[in-house]
Amino acid sequence: MNTAVPAAPAEMHNRPGWFARSEAWLDARGKGAWIAAMVLGFIFFWPIGLALLFYMIWSKRMFSKSCGHRTARHAAWSALKPSGNSAFDAYKADMLQRLEREQDAFEAFLQRLRDAKDKAEFDQFMDERAKKAANDRTDDSDDA
Repeated sequence: MNTAVPAAPAEMHNRPGWFARSEAWLDARGKGAWIAAMVLGFIFFWPIGLALLFYMIWSKRMFSKSCGHRTARHAAWSALKPSGNSAFDAYKADMLQRLEREQDAFEAFLQRLRDAKDKAEFDQFMDERAKKAANDRTDDSDDA
């Protein structure tokens, strides 16, 4: 007589069900995925859309804020905080100063390009105006 228990039923209890996997998949894609699933549910079979709407309200997914903006602000702020390692903080400060100087130099370069383009366009306008005035003078002298 064999008393070994098959391993499959124990593994099934450790694996999340289709609902938990679906929920995790939608959570990974954000609130827009939940709303799209709800709209598709209403389109194909309205009780599914209604059930998704109630679930989103009940689980507070409908009214939760997106954490993307908060993360971006936190990342920008944490770049300015000291790390505690003085060598790294000195390196970071030097690198930020170098990047600021490069940005200033690049902005000055772009301004020089804009000024040169404006001057070239103005010179072209003045040349065309002078040619037009010269042509008008020659046409007036031919008529006389």
